[in-house]
Amino acid sequence: MPRSSEDLHARPPPAAPSSRASAAIIAEIGAGLLAPAAHTSPKYLYDALGSKLFEAICELPEYYPTRTEAAIFAAHGTEMAQEAGANSTLIDLGAGNCAKAASLFPLLKPANYVAVDISYDFLTQALDGLRLRFPRIAMQGLGLDFSSRFVLPDTVPEQGRLFFYPGSSIGNFPPDQAIAFLRRLRANLPVGGGLLIGVDLVKDSATLDAAYDDAIGVTGAFNLNLLRHLNRLMGADFDVRQWQHRAFFNTDAKRVEMHLDARVDLTLRWDGGQRRFAAGESIHTEDSHKYTQAGFVGLLEQAGFAATRSWTDPQQWFAVMHARAIAD
Repeated sequence: MPRSSEDLHARPPPAAPSSRASAAIIAEIGAGLLAPAAHTSPKYLYDALGSKLFEAICELPEYYPTRTEAAIFAAHGTEMAQEAGANSTLIDLGAGNCAKAASLFPLLKPANYVAVDISYDFLTQALDGLRLRFPRIAMQGLGLDFSSRFVLPDTVPEQGRLFFYPGSSIGNFPPDQAIAFLRRLRANLPVGGGLLIGVDLVKDSATLDAAYDDAIGVTGAFNLNLLRHLNRLMGADFDVRQWQHRAFFNTDAKRVEMHLDARVDLTLRWDGGQRRFAAGESIHTEDSHKYTQAGFVGLLEQAGFAATRSWTDPQQWFAVMHARAIAD
């Protein structure tokens, strides 16, 4: 049954204080919401429910990256393992349910596995299951936000480090920030240390639009769940019914953009701040930049990596690249 405009203006109670984030995180999110073009970091899409919704997205027929990348691993995994070398310390960035890395354990044969994710509770559940399946691999989980600062703790062996960053998550960074992020990874690697990374390639708009705005609305639910997460983190009073998902490929910027558009005029309030949104005004929640192979190799070189090898699918929709850290 369609909801009335009065329903759309109804407000949920604010989040309980015990569930709220630090003052620094609230200030960071608030600054984004108060910017002339309101925005949030995509890292806040991934609370426990957001992580499960993203798992569901990966199973959708429209969402080609997961199955295309998996097909590349299946076709070329042996070559990748030869490039990377065995007995590595495999550092899985944005590990989620750890399934992608686990599927490569038989080929990569890591001595150590380090799963890194902002959603630590979700991560620990996945690791509990993996330890039973692969008892010979030493495993640890790190609940870290690696999007801005990133230093591995001393518990992670330095030699044989291999960063694993699949799924084209590098596309969430603008190119200049992607270079800065890759440099942070390089700073955590010895010379010769490796990076195995998934990169989504530029393709037609119709394919990209469908991938980020699926027919049954799972991606929309994933995007809208961000608002519930922000309610808990910062005591905000988002009403999910007042917002709608929008995604499209920006051909000039070579990126897919995700937004949440206000359905009605509203005033949003949170601890220490508020903002008026007009109907149709949006919060920019995520970008997913797309690259050519040559363009991404250039980013790797600027960040201190070389000896890049690239594997793609027959349609050249996606690439998996391996590169090595070189001396400064």
